[in-house]
Amino acid sequence: MLRHVTAGIDGSPESLAAAHWAAREAVRRSAALCLVHAWEWHPRPAPSVPADMSERALAEDLPERAADSVRAAHPDLRVIGQALADSPVSALLKAAGQAELLVLGSRGLGGVAGFLMGSVSQRVVARAPRPVVLVRAGASTTDEHFSAPDGISPDEIPGIPYRDVVLGLDTGRPCDELIEFAFDAAGRRGSSLRVIHTFSRPPDFAAADRIVPVSGPELRAEREHIMAAALHPWCEKFPEVTVTGTVTEGRAADELISASAGAALLVVGRRIRESRLGTHLGPVTHAALHHAPCPVAVVPHA
Repeated sequence: MLRHVTAGIDGSPESLAAAHWAAREAVRRSAALCLVHAWEWHPRPAPSVPADMSERALAEDLPERAADSVRAAHPDLRVIGQALADSPVSALLKAAGQAELLVLGSRGLGGVAGFLMGSVSQRVVARAPRPVVLVRAGASTTDEHFSAPDGISPDEIPGIPYRDVVLGLDTGRPCDELIEFAFDAAGRRGSSLRVIHTFSRPPDFAAADRIVPVSGPELRAEREHIMAAALHPWCEKFPEVTVTGTVTEGRAADELISASAGAALLVVGRRIRESRLGTHLGPVTHAALHHAPCPVAVVPHA
């Protein structure tokens, strides 16, 4: 089967940013790029459909135009455009199951200074069987690299070192899929990996019946030891990746959003679980998707 990265496109600026980010990721992975546009037939076409075109023709034209834009930037990349007659959520979930990675776009800042993620993206991120990356509108190659010196030409930017990859890690549930994705992402970029873990002290009444460290320094030392043990086998597997671990007392979402400023990629996890209300995102992942300024990779795990 052809190895590929998939981007969902709909003609919006944010989906075009996602397509170009996915193209760069496909190059890093030596994989092909698949651009997927989902469309549904309507008895009365929307006003945006030109009078001389059918809905199908317009739907098939959109991925081809996006593919032309990507090919102009990556002439050696194999790009495949697909128009799927299906609901967006269903089409993107099927595409995610067949790809190494699914990339979607998110709109600019909303009224509460958070990035807007549509209902389609939210449902896909919550249910996709493979990692999904959310890319901000306007994201570009420059954003992934450290600041370039004055006078450097655009084609020289890829030679500038990548910004760090940041991983949010819950040491109570360390999972191989999440940690491996973050190490692999840093390795492909030749960047450092920053691992963030947060903790809060248990209430006095909860600690009274258990033999656990109570003070902040003792808890931090314990969590640092657990983090080091969880990361050790991956440091051996990816010796080229420089890893720094930070253990702090506080709210995980706040620490990750702060750490993501100036990062190339933030990696967070999503537990694969069902509730009677269906699949959903945890509060930390939800906050990261809406407030982290860099692309966010959501990795499903058991």
